[in-house]
Amino acid sequence: MPKELSKTYDPSAVEARIYEMWEEGGFFKQAVDRTKKPFSIVIPPPNVTGQLHLGHAFDNTLQDIIIRFKRMQGFAALWVPGTDHAGIATQIKVEEALREEEGLTRHDLGREKFLERVWDWKNKYGGRIVHQLRVLGTSCDWSRERFTMDEGCSRAVREAFVSMYEKGLIYRGKRIIHWCPKCVTALSDAEVEYEEREGRLWHIRYPLKDGTGFLTVATTRPETMLGDTAIAVHPDDERYKALVGKTVVLPLMEREIPIIADAYVEREFGTGCVKITPSHDPNDFEVAERHNLPHILIFDGNAVVNENGGRYVGLDRDKAREAVLRDLQAQGLLESEKPHVHNVGSCYRCHSTVEPMDSAQWFVKMKPLAGPAMDVVRDGRMKFVPERFSKVYMNWMENVRDWCVSRQLWWGHRIPAWYCADCGHTTVSRADPDVCEKCQSPNIQRDPDVLDTWFSSGLWPFSVFGWPDKTEDLDFFYPTGVVSPAYDIIFFWVARMIFSGMEHMGDVPFRTAYLHGLIRDPQGKKMSKSAGNGVDPIDVIEQYGADALRMYIISGNAAGADMRFSPEKCESMRNFANKLWNASRFVLMNLRPEGWSLPEALELPDMWIITRLNILIEEVTDNMDKYELGIAAAKVYDFFWSDFCDWYIELSKPRLQEGADAESRQTAEQVLCFTLSSALKLLHPFMPFITEELWQALPHESTVSMVSGEKFEESGALIRARWPQFESRLVFPEEHDQMQQLVEVIRAIRARRAEMNVPPSKKANLYIVTKNDSVFVEGTPYLKKLAQALDVHISDTPPKESSRMVQCVTDAATVYMPLSELTDIEAEKRRFAKELAAAQKEIETLEAKLANPGFTGKAPEKVVAGERERLAKARLLAKNLEESLNSL
Repeated sequence: MPKELSKTYDPSAVEARIYEMWEEGGFFKQAVDRTKKPFSIVIPPPNVTGQLHLGHAFDNTLQDIIIRFKRMQGFAALWVPGTDHAGIATQIKVEEALREEEGLTRHDLGREKFLERVWDWKNKYGGRIVHQLRVLGTSCDWSRERFTMDEGCSRAVREAFVSMYEKGLIYRGKRIIHWCPKCVTALSDAEVEYEEREGRLWHIRYPLKDGTGFLTVATTRPETMLGDTAIAVHPDDERYKALVGKTVVLPLMEREIPIIADAYVEREFGTGCVKITPSHDPNDFEVAERHNLPHILIFDGNAVVNENGGRYVGLDRDKAREAVLRDLQAQGLLESEKPHVHNVGSCYRCHSTVEPMDSAQWFVKMKPLAGPAMDVVRDGRMKFVPERFSKVYMNWMENVRDWCVSRQLWWGHRIPAWYCADCGHTTVSRADPDVCEKCQSPNIQRDPDVLDTWFSSGLWPFSVFGWPDKTEDLDFFYPTGVVSPAYDIIFFWVARMIFSGMEHMGDVPFRTAYLHGLIRDPQGKKMSKSAGNGVDPIDVIEQYGADALRMYIISGNAAGADMRFSPEKCESMRNFANKLWNASRFVLMNLRPEGWSLPEALELPDMWIITRLNILIEEVTDNMDKYELGIAAAKVYDFFWSDFCDWYIELSKPRLQEGADAESRQTAEQVLCFTLSSALKLLHPFMPFITEELWQALPHESTVSMVSGEKFEESGALIRARWPQFESRLVFPEEHDQMQQLVEVIRAIRARRAEMNVPPSKKANLYIVTKNDSVFVEGTPYLKKLAQALDVHISDTPPKESSRMVQCVTDAATVYMPLSELTDIEAEKRRFAKELAAAQKEIETLEAKLANPGFTGKAPEKVVAGERERLAKARLLAKNLEESLNSL
């Protein structure tokens, strides 16, 4: 017996109840099943203390669409959820709370007590984002939820670090790294964001020691001169050859430094002289290594001048710059200053300007790892969607530098290295040692630093399945099927998963990397809390429903393309949900309780809709397999709204009325239910809540299998229903083409009547000129109902007085409608004349305004462009009105 639906759809009354049904039914769970082909996804783990934002909604909507599709296709489909400990982000949050609520720093508490606070914070807030993901409809196997610092993942991190250290792929060394003075930690190259900024370029004179003159260097960082240890010139530069080997006196510090020759210097740039500051510039660091120059670090971890900065000690870098410039000016050594645009790096987390500094850190040797990670893309073992990102990835891998993985934090995976105070040896071990492995001294101390968050995230696709143990899960579910983060973390995460998978598993971590774009605000700006333009997806869900948000996110969106958030489009998708609900309600109200199955004898509209459904199934399945998710969603949307609701339901209504032929009515009922059931399956991955609710209301006895043609019992939950498959026996090309000819003619007639503002109640005779007269003879009842026809006259020649008739042309026919039956011609002439006069007046006003130099010269360019656009529209309107008037 069909279930009765409420008159209106209320997402808030449905979504939580449906999700609870899925969870209690165990529909998200997936164990190893050797009878099925595996398909797995590991969630891009959100920050454990984070809140759901539109980026998460984008990520997880895509993954949920894919996993629901694969589940319905019959795969052993598993989606593993989890959260990331997010080292810097989480530590900063807890430190801020400590400072604001108790006036304490982490150092006041000490490491162990502080970490207890972080774990408390994680336990308090860590479940928030998981709850919000459920609200979105994510069908993860929550029984498998992981955390990047749980016992299993921590063991995997330690095994990866130690094994790579033993192979020489991880080392500790002193090199130039990016340092964030606000987060007070080293950063990797990928954690630095560059942008062009307007700055200044200062030319500074360095006096020659022998008093014969000076060399001039240009710099954007005059404060770093406190750490200069040489001036470099090109060895072939004739201007300075005689000076190589001599010395200059470093201004302000009165320290003698050498003039050296190095091919790194560009002769044509600036004066051809370059200051060498080994501790604060990566290129200078390399020059210093070649020439055995000393390294002088002038900043501490907060970017405050240290004891090596002479009289400037204690000044932060900005104050130090001001003081240095002031003193250079006073000594006559500041030659010039001019504007200069240059790239400046900032911390991706706090957006503070990073400081290049030489520091002893732990590094991953990247060249040996990059080779295999590039090979898998070259030979097609994994692919990027869209493909253009493979070039971005390859370019980064080809130029990658060693990865700095140590962070000066307390929250995270602590580096498993112990330093011996007696012999200086470093012990790196899978288990905590009690003594130095070299000299057996108990006087050892563990490295205080932790690993970059992305180190553990890079192991995620296999650590969640039990690696380093050889588990059944790992053997069955690895490699995973797809990963779908935003393109902005291709280097942070995607690249690191690939080379980590190749190193530790000998295989790719996923077959496809589907990279989506960013959701921006309506003006195209990146959303952020600081900009005040962020949108809380939970608010959107409360207003429009999760299905509407999901369908908005995916509809018409191409992989890798940014999109602008639009409340109006969310609302339109809520309207689509209402359309879906009302159409389903209509079907259910017209179904009789005895059940249904697809009949053998079908009428023309039945064969048309079933054929279109079959074509849709084939195309959408192909789109989904290719990860063309936006295209697939748009096709299902169009089919349901147009083919099913606007056409087939309307064509079926006369057959469902009292007194209609009983057999025809039964066929219409069965085809309605069959088509609706199949459409709900196709729509389910995109709009899971409403489709599941409607599925529960429909009868499912004796559904025809589109695979074998046999009947089977299909009930239970839509989430586990079979994905529809294309079936050639349910394609009726001849009948489909016949009905399509009628549809195109009706559509053309409706469009012409709409142009003329003819009310639906006004009927007119149709004179159809066609060579396919049988099609239109059979279709006369549909033309009368859907094209508001008084009567239909079919011929192969135009009717008499056709010049006084309105004409519609399609591929199959030309339709004539007497103008006098559609409209009051004299009244229409007066209306068109009045509108034309108004349009011409607006044209005159706008032309005068735009001819006025006082307006075009003073008004903002945007305003002038807007007025020009108004003029173009007014001219087009006037042209159309003139044509309409002439036609009358």
